[in-house]
Amino acid sequence: MEKPNNLHVVKMSDPDFVRTLENCVQFGSPVLLENVGEELDPILESLLLKQTFKQGGSICIKLGDNVLEYAADFRFYITTKYRNPHYMPEVAVKVWSRSQRISDIHYY
Repeated sequence: MEKPNNLHVVKMSDPDFVRTLENCVQFGSPVLLENVGEELDPILESLLLKQTFKQGGSICIKLGDNVLEYAADFRFYITTKYRNPHYMPEVAVKVWSRSQRISDIHYY
């Protein structure tokens, strides 16, 4: 599905995980974060909530300490190795609300 769009597959344990994520956000490449456990890195919060803002005429997002331009083509996918993961309520709400919005788009 995203292979022609240069899908980047990363794990949170990868040494260049944050750098890859930053590049993909800026250049609009899709990212698949795989083998996620029951806790997510706090750096992902702004992406999960899509906390974008305008700065100097550009749409930006803060990822950790860095402010990056946010490309409209950016897509973020998460997979887990667990069959029935149990996430903390604050994490579950963020992930569920994003996936619900996405599925709404696909079903209409």
